[in-house]
Amino acid sequence: MDEIKLTNSEKIVMEILWEKEKVFLKDILESYPDPKPATTTVATVLKRMQNKDLVGFKLFGNSREYFPKVAKGEYFNDEMTSMIDRFFNSSVTQFASFFTSNSKLSQKQLKELRDIIDQQIKK
Repeated sequence: MDEIKLTNSEKIVMEILWEKEKVFLKDILESYPDPKPATTTVATVLKRMQNKDLVGFKLFGNSREYFPKVAKGEYFNDEMTSMIDRFFNSSVTQFASFFTSNSKLSQKQLKELRDIIDQQIKK
């Protein structure tokens, strides 16, 4: 799949869709943080996301029930890969070094990370 790019407005809508899985426009508006945008604004965002093949819908009479076509994990993985590419020259090692030395992790957290890596090596 191509790299997934979301605007801030699209991220808000996707978070709502990922949380609720299936939702009508009125439900998206109710879940939107304040200040709430106009209905037409959210409808435009949804249309743009349909054109990007990120959102689908089922018709129920004149109402559309929207659902995400991209899993949150897939989006998150794409975002992390893109960030590592941009900031760390595609080097996961540079990213890990930066993360572990700049995030003020406790000894316990560092050991937990090591255990996760060790488990992945064993696979």
